[in-house]
Amino acid sequence: MPVKMRLTRHGRKRYAFYHIVVADSRAPRDGRYIERIGMYNPNSNPATIDLDFDKAYDWLVKGAQPTDTVRAILSYKGVLYKKHLMGGVKKGAFDEEEAERRLEKWLTEKEAKIQAQKERIEGETNAELKKRLEAEAKLNEERAAAIAAKNAELAGEVEDEEEAATTEESTEESTEAAATEEATETAEKAKATEEPEKEEKAAEPVKEEKAEEAAPAKEESAEKPAAEEKEEAKEKEEEKPEAPAAEAKSEEAEKEEKKEEAPKDKGADS
Repeated sequence: MPVKMRLTRHGRKRYAFYHIVVADSRAPRDGRYIERIGMYNPNSNPATIDLDFDKAYDWLVKGAQPTDTVRAILSYKGVLYKKHLMGGVKKGAFDEEEAERRLEKWLTEKEAKIQAQKERIEGETNAELKKRLEAEAKLNEERAAAIAAKNAELAGEVEDEEEAATTEESTEESTEAAATEEATETAEKAKATEEPEKEEKAAEPVKEEKAEEAAPAKEESAEKPAAEEKEEAKEKEEEKPEAPAAEAKSEEAEKEEKKEEAPKDKGADS
């Protein structure tokens, strides 16, 4: 039965981690497996690898075929290097103690490199974080300066508005004072003009009363001559008929006298 050392996927979408398993090559990727020998998480920096070194070496010696990713993991953790050293021991190039010493030296060097890489990455992240904090602090200072400048401008505008308001109030007060003075002057003038008018108006009823009193007198005086004229006209009219009547009487009397004289004359002649 061909056996493979491969990865089975776990985790959520876009955040997967893997189990390192020994399984039948005919089984599905995430199906049944023979044994789990470790875990691989590529989401961290550097990637987190938790591997059972002895089990991985044992299955590798038994003939299990690792996939490319698992082979890189085994090389990274020193399993392939140990297999190489054990091959040299079998060939008699050096003994097993020398192989163990060489393996320990390689593992310490590898661990130092990994630690240096972690420190470098941590330093880079810290430097980037510090740079971001400095940039943010600078930006905050610029914002604070801009806000202070804006507040200063607003304060200046408020002061200008207050000064303008005070000047407007002073001008309004002066205009109101001038208006009140003008109003008082006009009121005094109006009073000065109204007093004679009132006196005239008060005098007008007296004049009217006097005129009314004089008007009846004039009417009476005018009525008296008119009445006298009417009486004279009536007298004249009455005298006019009497005058002809008197003249007629005088003429009749003269005629009678003439008649009386005529017989006398006739008797004398006879």
